[in-house]
Amino acid sequence: MTVLRTSLRNFFAHKGRMALSAVAVLLSVAFVCGTLVFTDTMNTTFDKLFNATASDVTVSAKGASDTGETTSRTGKPPVLPASVVGTVRGTKGVAEAEGTVFSTSVTVVDHDLDKLSPSSGAPTIVGNWNGNDARTMKIVSGTAPKGPDQVMVDADTVDKHHLKLGDEIGVITAVGTHHARVSGVAAFTVTNPGAAVFYLDTRTAQQILVGRTGVYTGVNVTAARGVGDDRLKQNVTAALGAGYQVQTAKEVADANRKELGGFLDVMKYAMLGFAGIAFLVGIFLIVNTFSMLVAQRTREIGLMRAIGSSRKQVNRSVLVEALLLGVVGSALGVGAGVGIAVGLMKLMGAMGMHLSTADLTVAWTTPALGLLLGVVVTVLAAYLPARRAGKISPMAALREAGAPADARAGAVRALIGLVLTGAGGWSLRLAATADQAKDGSAWLGLGVVLTLVGLIAVGPLLAAGLVRVLGALLLRVFGPVGRMAERNALRNPRRTGATGAALMIGLALVACLSVVGSSMVASATDELDRSVGADFIVQAGDGAKPLTPAMVKAIRDTPGLTNVSRLKEVPAELTLPDGGVHKQSLYATDPAYPKDVRRTTLSGRQSDVYGRDAMSVGSDFAGKYGVKVGDTLKVAFEDGRAARLRVVAVTSDDTAIDKGKMYTAITTAGRYIPADRMPLDLGVLAGNGGDEQQVYAALRKAVAADPSVSVMDRADYKKDLREQIGQLLNMVYGLLALAIVVAVLGVVNTLALSVVERTREIGLMRALGLSRRQMRRMIRLESVVIALFGALLGLGLGMGWGATAQKLLALEGMKVLDIPWPTITGVFVGSAFVGLLAALVPAFRAARMNVLNAIATD
Repeated sequence: MTVLRTSLRNFFAHKGRMALSAVAVLLSVAFVCGTLVFTDTMNTTFDKLFNATASDVTVSAKGASDTGETTSRTGKPPVLPASVVGTVRGTKGVAEAEGTVFSTSVTVVDHDLDKLSPSSGAPTIVGNWNGNDARTMKIVSGTAPKGPDQVMVDADTVDKHHLKLGDEIGVITAVGTHHARVSGVAAFTVTNPGAAVFYLDTRTAQQILVGRTGVYTGVNVTAARGVGDDRLKQNVTAALGAGYQVQTAKEVADANRKELGGFLDVMKYAMLGFAGIAFLVGIFLIVNTFSMLVAQRTREIGLMRAIGSSRKQVNRSVLVEALLLGVVGSALGVGAGVGIAVGLMKLMGAMGMHLSTADLTVAWTTPALGLLLGVVVTVLAAYLPARRAGKISPMAALREAGAPADARAGAVRALIGLVLTGAGGWSLRLAATADQAKDGSAWLGLGVVLTLVGLIAVGPLLAAGLVRVLGALLLRVFGPVGRMAERNALRNPRRTGATGAALMIGLALVACLSVVGSSMVASATDELDRSVGADFIVQAGDGAKPLTPAMVKAIRDTPGLTNVSRLKEVPAELTLPDGGVHKQSLYATDPAYPKDVRRTTLSGRQSDVYGRDAMSVGSDFAGKYGVKVGDTLKVAFEDGRAARLRVVAVTSDDTAIDKGKMYTAITTAGRYIPADRMPLDLGVLAGNGGDEQQVYAALRKAVAADPSVSVMDRADYKKDLREQIGQLLNMVYGLLALAIVVAVLGVVNTLALSVVERTREIGLMRALGLSRRQMRRMIRLESVVIALFGALLGLGLGMGWGATAQKLLALEGMKVLDIPWPTITGVFVGSAFVGLLAALVPAFRAARMNVLNAIATD
């Protein structure tokens, strides 16, 4: 009980000094809890949507995916005949059966040709208005579509794009472009996560989405009273026979959850990973805080030992303080985490994904995990300082506050750090020289961990050297104040090393990702210049969506083009020479394609691919399965008949563009795949035959009718690549900012406690003539040199990681190493400003001290 009272008294006596450590715990726990609440809320929202929108049993064509999404290769959804509806309706246990038509391979535009698709990545759905939709949507104005010139739109899309009744919109599909006017607005009765939904009458939907009437993409089946979904599925399957996909509401919902779950899991674990980095940085802050508090209370602890306190009691007293810190910080962090989750929901709402706070889900495991993590991390971080406190002898009460560091322990730590750093460097070397990416990845991971731990351990030794170098370069110009700042930073190398290491972790990751991102852009740009001979690249969206036949015709009719090469993805099964079967897409192209995308041919001739029944294979495939020029492979096209194609070329896979692709001629694929099942073009490459700017403008005009289609020349393509990687890096940097903020708090806390520790010294310096301004400058310079020390370690380590990762990625085609010196320099200079910012409050407090009171401090 005495230990608890002593701990409580010390905790509240130093509550100001504990505050920044508590904030570090709070931020880390808040990020973990916020991530879990946000992803749980998304799961709840989508679960409600999937359960509400699924009919008792759904029948779809065999080629449909588990989630009912349409194929992107043909641009048309797989269909089943209208007679299926009558068959299902007459099946035992069926109360109602209704045919549905819908597609997600569409683009919808307003009268100004601006896209009405969600910006959040949610789908655009066009379908017929049916009874199942009427269960989850309510018409709030106008009427449901009653003819080919009418369309009903969901309320969220209407609000976002400021549509009103009577406005004209265009629906662009593989069949063509259909124009209609808004006849009604329907609002979701469940939360709409952001999809844009457009309803047509059934006949119009069939004609626009499929190209013919008398077919449906699915059948919604309602069970009769007392009939279970599983029993109903058995009855429907028995009535229809093979060739159809029959699913219960639970199976459809589970398939949707599985598809969504993959995305949510990636997001959740990525964010938790960054929270873990913040926790790691927070450990240094907590260790420093308790180490300094223990040092400042050396005489106090010595007196406690002199009057009978045991080592265990002193140790336990410090750990109880840490426990209190962990509980307070974690409890506040749990509450802040809910606030972060609500903030993320609002942010997603601004991006177009609507999440209702009514669905806010806080599972009991979330606060439990947050509290457990915060408390355990805090107590573990305080263990070493607590153990050090327990070793203080009663004789320490007779000495000045502060005990000399254990030189032997410091030497052992430095030796261990050097060994680990050397082992990590050797692992990175093995990764950089690996022949297989899989083997190199393991060495890279080991090297990252070892070098990080090694530099943390050897930090005090490095601090003694690097701070002197930084002091000579930056601080000496400030005269005696600069020299005092340097000596203060060198006074306790262990403390400086730990503070710098906290900043090092975040900046090392920033530098590593900057090098990898910059190298990716440089490698892709180099590969583009070497491998792509086309002047223009035309594709829809990011290339995953096909181009409509009308769009391809408009491109081919553009004046000034010397050649136009199309690319189609054709799924197939290949029978190998040893009799095995391998699923592999072939890419059907035009004869000009080898000029537009240059692939090194290892054997045979690429031009022969465009002869009758010919194909090429990649070198990796040829080496793995023993395929060579002259072999004949049986190729069973997924949407057509089987063919026997002769291998006429083996192309090198030592490339990043079209790596692994196997080619055949479009005419060859057309002989075995019916025209209505032939995949649409994924993209078009074109060569310039006139004035480049005029042809470029003409191409853009030709595709203007579909805003999802983009025309890029080489400069556009490179710019788009830089922007995509830049956006990804900015998002990662934003998440890393949490760890850097915690590291900055560590610098602030170290300086604040250092000021308290040196109270008498500061009073004496002020008495000897040091002005308030000089005092503030000394504290700021000390902070700057600590921040730059951490930046040097972090940026150097990160560049080493990034360079090693690039050597490993060179095996996959990323062959150019590019160090982004402007970014590295900017981060280093920014670290100095971080140091200045961190020193503002400690410097102000030091300068405001009463001189006499400071001198009289014990």
